Amino acid sequence: MVVLSALSGYLFAGGNDLEVILLLMTGGSLVTAASNGANQIWERDLDKLMNRTSNRPIPSGHLSVQTASIIVIVLFIAGTMLLWMINLKSALLGVSAFLTYVFLYTPLKTRTPWAVFVGAFPGAIPPMLGAIAATDAFGFLPGILFFVQFTWQFPHFWAIAWVTHDDYHKAGFQLLPSSQGKSKQSAFQIMLYSLALIPFSLTPWLFDWTGDTTFVVASILGILFFFYAYKLFLNLQDSDARKLMFASFVYLPIIQFTYVFDKI
Repeated sequence: MVVLSALSGYLFAGGNDLEVILLLMTGGSLVTAASNGANQIWERDLDKLMNRTSNRPIPSGHLSVQTASIIVIVLFIAGTMLLWMINLKSALLGVSAFLTYVFLYTPLKTRTPWAVFVGAFPGAIPPMLGAIAATDAFGFLPGILFFVQFTWQFPHFWAIAWVTHDDYHKAGFQLLPSSQGKSKQSAFQIMLYSLALIPFSLTPWLFDWTGDTTFVVASILGILFFFYAYKLFLNLQDSDARKLMFASFVYLPIIQFTYVFDKI
């Protein structure tokens, strides 16, 4: 999804160079892999405590920390160099996403639910990075793409945090927005951000960057997405959170590539 988001941003900003697309997708994949690897090094002892992560290479003993560190460094340097071959701004965004994810978001996960807010910043960089790979300039359009994905991050990740709450609790992660965990308060905030996503996703249409197809698709998908969040608020059931989680996986790429294909 990181790579697809970056690609959609590149195409939406007018990019059409196949070599740049290859550099963007490969470089983005490598930096993302380095980020995930560094996260697993940092959380290796916590991963042993959770069912979904106990079989990862480091906690299961299949990979040493030293070897994992070498892999992460090589992936990070290689990915950054590939992004630098596009332009310096793309490389700097990749580095900032890596540093923020690894050294801010990751340690904050065991300390405060605000970790989700911090993690939303590197999580929203990919479409902006893609746009800047095409334009070599920070501007309003990359900022709007960043803002849409930034808003999406909250219902997306909180749905994941709801589904995996009990497993997260074993490692001391408190990532739902309310200290009461799987509660009406948490579900209300999930629903609120899902509702806010409807007008925010229409921003490219409001600025006349896209046509009416964007209005129709973003409105329908936004309402459906909100419906899943509303059901979670009513029922507080894991099954509804799981549906919202999977809906978020589908929602984002459809919206972003609707922007691309509907660009005026």
